[in-house]
Amino acid sequence: MGSMHRLASKIQRPFHLLGSRLMEWAHHIGGLVLLIWHIFLCLMPWNWDFDGPEIWRNMYRVGVQSFPIVVVTAILVGAIMVIQSGLYIEQYQAHGLLGWGAGYSILREVGPILIGLMFSGRVGANNTAELGTMKVTDQIDALRALAIDPVAYLVIPRFLAMIVMMFLLVVVGNFTALVGGAITSQYLLGVDMMLFYQSIISYVLLDDLWHGLIKSVCFGFAIAVISCYFGLSTRGGAVGVGRSVNASVVGSAIAIFVIDFVIVYLAS
Repeated sequence: MGSMHRLASKIQRPFHLLGSRLMEWAHHIGGLVLLIWHIFLCLMPWNWDFDGPEIWRNMYRVGVQSFPIVVVTAILVGAIMVIQSGLYIEQYQAHGLLGWGAGYSILREVGPILIGLMFSGRVGANNTAELGTMKVTDQIDALRALAIDPVAYLVIPRFLAMIVMMFLLVVVGNFTALVGGAITSQYLLGVDMMLFYQSIISYVLLDDLWHGLIKSVCFGFAIAVISCYFGLSTRGGAVGVGRSVNASVVGSAIAIFVIDFVIVYLAS
C-alpha cells in the first residue's frame, strides 16, 4: 500500500504543479484586468483629480533620466542595422536601398521593441520596487486608512507618465538610430549620407513610422499596468519585493512580444 501511495503521489505531482501554475496565472490575469478597470474609472472626466506636479516629476524620472541611455543605444542599433544590411547591399551593389533596409526595420520593429525592453528593465522595475516597498511597509494601507485611493494617488501619475514618455522616447530613438545609421553608412561603408536619407524618404512610408509609434503606446500601457500591478500585490518583505521586480520585468517582456505579434498580425 505504501508503494502504491508513493506511485500515485509521483503521478499526481506534475498535474498538481500544472494546476497551481494555471491558478497563479489566472490570479495575475484577473488582478491585471481589475487594475485596468480601476485605472479606466479614475480616468473618467468626473473623476479627474490628478496631481499635476507628481505627473511632471514622474515624466522627468521615467523619461528625461532615460534619455541618455536611449540615445546611446539607438545610435548603436542604427549602426548595427546598417552594417547588417550593408553585407547584402554590397553584394548586389544596391546602395540606394541601404537607407530603406535600415530605416524600415528600425521604425517598425527594432526601435520600439528594444526601447520597450530597456524601458521595462529600467523604469518598470524601478516602479515595481517603489510600490512594492510601499506595500510591505504598510504605506499603501495607510493611504486607504486616510480614505485616499492608492490607484488614483500613486498609479495614475505613473501610468500617464510612462505611456507619454515611452512614445516620446521611441520618437527620439528612431531619429537618433537613423542618424547613427547615416554616419555608419558614410564612414564605414562609403555610402553617402544624402543617398541614405533619399532612400529612406523614397521607400519608407509614413505608415511604417506610425506602425512603430502605435506599438510604443501599447508597450507603454502594458509596462505601466504590469509594473504597478506587481508592485501593489507584493507580499513577504524585502524578498517579496525582489520577486515582484523579477515577475514585472519578465511579464513586461512577454507582453511586449505578444503585443508586437498581435499588431503585426492585424496589420498584415
